[in-house]
Amino acid sequence: MHEEAVPAPTALAQREVEFALLKRISLPIWIFDVDHSRVYWANDAAIAMWRATDLRELCARDMGQDMSTSVARRLQQYRIDFVRHDSVFSEQWTIYPGGVPCSMQMQLRGVRLGDGRMAMLCESRYIEPDQPESVRSVEALLHTPVMISLYDEAGAVLYRNPAARESVPDLTLRLGQRLVDADALDRLQHSVRATGEAKQTLAVHTSAGQRWHDVSVRQCKDALTGRDALLVSEVDVSDIKRAQAQSLYLARHDTLTGLPNRAQIMQWFQSAIVEMEGTDTEAALIYIDLDHFKDINDTLGHAAGDALLVQISERLRGMVRGGDVVARLGGDEFLILMVAPNVRDEVSKIGHRLRATVALPVQISGTEVTVTPSVGVSIYPADGHDMDSLLRNADLAMYAAKDGGRNNLTFFQAPMADKLHRRLEMESDLRHALEQGEFEVYYQPRVQAATGALVGAEALVRWKHPVRGMVNPTEFIPVCESTGMIAELGDFVFRQAALQQSQWAQAGFDLLVSVNLSPRQFRDPELLGRMAAVMSITGCQPGRIELELTESMLLGHDKSTIEFLGRLRSMGFSISVDDFGTGYSNLAYLNQFPIRSLKIDKTFVQDIETRRSVAELIVSMCRLMHLHIVAEGVETAAQLAWVQSQGIEEYQGYYYARPLPAAEFSALLRSNATLCQGAAVL
Repeated sequence: MHEEAVPAPTALAQREVEFALLKRISLPIWIFDVDHSRVYWANDAAIAMWRATDLRELCARDMGQDMSTSVARRLQQYRIDFVRHDSVFSEQWTIYPGGVPCSMQMQLRGVRLGDGRMAMLCESRYIEPDQPESVRSVEALLHTPVMISLYDEAGAVLYRNPAARESVPDLTLRLGQRLVDADALDRLQHSVRATGEAKQTLAVHTSAGQRWHDVSVRQCKDALTGRDALLVSEVDVSDIKRAQAQSLYLARHDTLTGLPNRAQIMQWFQSAIVEMEGTDTEAALIYIDLDHFKDINDTLGHAAGDALLVQISERLRGMVRGGDVVARLGGDEFLILMVAPNVRDEVSKIGHRLRATVALPVQISGTEVTVTPSVGVSIYPADGHDMDSLLRNADLAMYAAKDGGRNNLTFFQAPMADKLHRRLEMESDLRHALEQGEFEVYYQPRVQAATGALVGAEALVRWKHPVRGMVNPTEFIPVCESTGMIAELGDFVFRQAALQQSQWAQAGFDLLVSVNLSPRQFRDPELLGRMAAVMSITGCQPGRIELELTESMLLGHDKSTIEFLGRLRSMGFSISVDDFGTGYSNLAYLNQFPIRSLKIDKTFVQDIETRRSVAELIVSMCRLMHLHIVAEGVETAAQLAWVQSQGIEEYQGYYYARPLPAAEFSALLRSNATLCQGAAVL
């Protein structure tokens, strides 16, 4: 129970009777209630020392108001030691009655109050120190957070300042027991004997559990006995130690997935090489790149891409053998380090499992996403003797896997290095191709299936290399995408297509010109402004431009995607989905977007005998959703017959014509003027 702020006269009288014998002592004596930070009782000498009018006024004072946290903690230590050890303390204190400093030599011991609580009996005598520094040094020892202890040569404690006392779980704890490392004391003592001092960062046992302290030890003398002693000062550096450990962890691990990073796996590889010396074991670097991962970032956003990477990392961790190491190199690239006697066989064994594991569907932001891995493998020592060479060769093998159709595992072969050289040459040539005017836009006819009328054209870029001649788009488009040049190239194609549509319209040919947008263009916030400028400069009719998007670009119907498509529609453009059936979407999903037409991928048309049911289902769904249908890749009369039998509005493909330069396309228009909508002679 809490006492009243001012004790009742009867309570004070009872206390006077209880401590009557102490009242006669001439030295200041008082009892301090630690729980309530108040004087419980005092003799006349103490009342005078505290400059109080009487006992009632002294007991009413709240001593906790001006008490420092160091003193408060020290008083709690006293109370605990009174209860646990019946301790007695003799210390020098400076108290401040009426704000005036008063140095006292204190004898402190525990005393039970009537309600059973432990209080502190304070016996004191005035001291007049010869030098002020002695008083100040005592105060410094009381308030400093540095833990200072004095031990005898055997490690028994002689003195602890309040900070050190608060830190130890047991008053009798010896120096050797304080240290977690059993050999640490021997090392400290050896250094002290050699140099007179020692300093180490050590794990220590404390009342708060195991901590890390900077421990400094100096040889000295015990002032009371004159015997050799050890003065130990300790500073808690646990937070710094944790920060260093965290910094080291971050330096060696990927922050997103928690996997080891490139730096750590390179260290492990060096260790593995040492262990493999003189054995028949080999090492394999398995380089994994996620196919079409960029589409996930471009459509669902980077947060969704990060969530996918975390799930893939967990799958890879779960499928490898116990001694294998999985690391993330960055982006969507992972690495597995495997060591085995016949490591190529081991890689082949896990190859199918790896592809199947990565390709399992993943739920991201409510959308089911599937990615596949392209995997390249290099073998130590056959393919290189250092990590850099092996990584480079595994990377080459990975690109070979992509070129082979993706979702493949390919081992490195020497000719792949030649292919890398050609790729680097192509990147260099591409950087100059736009400046040198080497790109040209071709146009593939879009034909009305029922009548054969030429009603539109798809703008397709071609590269006429000054040495190699015409370069296949399948060679340079992926390079443009990976280097970021696809955005500049896409702007060039759009400008040319808009200008050509305007020229054809002026000549009387009302053609719909379709232009492909890359994912990078689709996510460019400045794209609409550039398009509007092109429309103004060329005089192109936005209503006769159709923008083709791949279905993967619409993955994840986030608000920004819907808003962007709405702004394109408000500018007058129509929207088409290209190569439908090769990505992630379904027709019901696409119905949420302002789409005018859908292009059925050529694989359905050219393999109609085996994929007829799926192709006809797509056509039926398009009819229900009132989508305009275009069949791609029509190359034979039989394929055209199927297109016509399904009532598909338009088709394009080699059966009618290959993509043509603008001049040849214009000649085709003139020769078919009677079949062209709005026909006129150029």
